[in-house]
Amino acid sequence: MFMNGGRLRTLRKQHSMGGVTMSKPKRSNTTLPLAGALLALSAAMLLGGCVVATPPPRVVYAPPPPPPPPPPPAYSQPAYAEPAGEQVQANEPPPALPDYDQPPCPTEGYLWTPGYWAWGGGGYYWVPGTWVQPPQVGVLWTPGYWGFVGGVYMFHGGYWGPHVGFYGGVNYGFGYGGAGFVGGRWAGGGFVYNTAVVNVNVAVIHNTYNETVVNNVTVNRVSFNGGPHGVVAAPSPQERTYAQERHIAPTPMQQQHIQQAAKNPALAASANGGHPAIAATPRPGAFNAPGVVGAHGSVAPNARPPGTQPGAPAQANAQHPNGQPPANAQHPNGQPPAAKPQPVKPQPKPQPKPPKTEKHEGENK
Repeated sequence: MFMNGGRLRTLRKQHSMGGVTMSKPKRSNTTLPLAGALLALSAAMLLGGCVVATPPPRVVYAPPPPPPPPPPPAYSQPAYAEPAGEQVQANEPPPALPDYDQPPCPTEGYLWTPGYWAWGGGGYYWVPGTWVQPPQVGVLWTPGYWGFVGGVYMFHGGYWGPHVGFYGGVNYGFGYGGAGFVGGRWAGGGFVYNTAVVNVNVAVIHNTYNETVVNNVTVNRVSFNGGPHGVVAAPSPQERTYAQERHIAPTPMQQQHIQQAAKNPALAASANGGHPAIAATPRPGAFNAPGVVGAHGSVAPNARPPGTQPGAPAQANAQHPNGQPPANAQHPNGQPPAAKPQPVKPQPKPQPKPPKTEKHEGENK
């Protein structure tokens, strides 16, 4: 086959180029868009991986569950103590203890609780002594008392316990002479009464004995411990030990007894002058029942009428509530006061009588 000159020159040119037709390339701007596309694709892939990937679970602290509560302890009677912040206090001393007789014990098993002055409503009122059924067998009553502490008079409440503790050295009488109790004791599951001290009808109550008690305590009617003119007494080592024992609060009947006394205007010291008409009752709260005992009138100190029980408190002061001595007051030495000398009135001088003239016969009559 023969080709013309032009065709032959073209073939030769292509053959010289390796059989590939080459043409001079033109400058193009497609390189930059391609690189940007690759970068965008890479960023998209990275961003797409962050979105698609699941984040790790968040750890939240949870405290362990609390342990189960311990089983409730067996019930035991709590120790009795004055409530914090509720102590009763006064700025003046309580009146002297009134003098009264003890009503007879109403039935076997009752124990005597002495009367005392309580504070309320801006003044003192008398809580009558009474016979009380104890909360359980084997416990004794420790009376409350007023004590002078820090410039004020503070009341220490009474309580039940296995022993009689410190009650200020106050002589409440009827077995409570200032320390301990000699009016009876527990024996064989029952209470035995000392008839030499407490008022018990032996025809009704047979658990009795008679034991004379020698009282070496100074006899007075002071109703508080410490301070000016108060009883000078401190708890003994044994009484300090008794204070650590388990104590039981006053019974509901005793608390009701106190509440009734606080509401009775006749028991206020300002109304009765220190001599309440209801000084003692046969049972708690029995203020109008038969057997209620009133306080005696004022008599000389340390004087005791014949027939008074040896366990009864000492006599009251001979001072009358209004400051005047009573009509039947005795001299401290037991002798009546000497009579005051009466002023001597001047007697009129006798006048001389005129001489008597005698008449003779013949004279005119």
